[in-house]
Amino acid sequence: MTENQSSIQAAGIELLNLYHQNPSIKLRNQLVQLHTGLVRKMAHKFSHQCKEPYEDLEQIGYIGLIRAIERFDPSQGYAFSSFAVPYIRGEMLHFLRDRSTLLKIPRRWQELYNEGQKVRKELALTLGRSPKDSEIASILKVSLQEWQETKLAAQNRMPLSLDATIVQNIDCQITLGEVLPCYRSTTVQQQQEERQQLQGAINLLEEKPRMAVEMVYLKELSRKDTAKKIGTSPMTVTRYLQKGVQDLVSMLRPQTVATGS
Repeated sequence: MTENQSSIQAAGIELLNLYHQNPSIKLRNQLVQLHTGLVRKMAHKFSHQCKEPYEDLEQIGYIGLIRAIERFDPSQGYAFSSFAVPYIRGEMLHFLRDRSTLLKIPRRWQELYNEGQKVRKELALTLGRSPKDSEIASILKVSLQEWQETKLAAQNRMPLSLDATIVQNIDCQITLGEVLPCYRSTTVQQQQEERQQLQGAINLLEEKPRMAVEMVYLKELSRKDTAKKIGTSPMTVTRYLQKGVQDLVSMLRPQTVATGS
């Protein structure tokens, strides 16, 4: 790492600490400017695999970056880039899913689904976790069944052919089948992204459940030893673990399960 890179990294850590202690739009904008490279790198990656303009992907990526900045806790000792990438990537994936409709669904469902996505994001910011389907349905003033049917219809509307052209140049045509990654070549990358997503979710847990999850599942301490470090009983540690796992499942479900909660 060069001296310039080291100074930039140090400035980023200092700004993240300042923002965590006293959030402000000015500090947030400075952090966004400092970490534009994360967004641009991800936008370039996605732009070569879809028809959406790079500029649109970049703008969407900044939404993810801002959310990562707002939720990052520097005291946990994790690299901000590892924490932010899943947020940036997630926003771009949501954007691409919403834009790539090939099968029409009733207008009522389309409008309800779009409104539900807005509500989901607003509730996630308010609650600090992924909202349940029942919570979204309540805000939308529809039944849980109607919301889940709407969501299922929207998620199943994209049948794609492997022969579909996704990049068309004068002398170059690339199909979807040609850009699908080889399983072996992407296994390590997928595992790394999954670890980053899991660590990002763990960082959002309440303090005691987070400590219990990290000590028992990551550091492989016994519940008795964990209880001593936290200053509670093994039975309480078990309750913290149950809550921590439930919250993790809730936060990670949108990325790992295709249908409703």
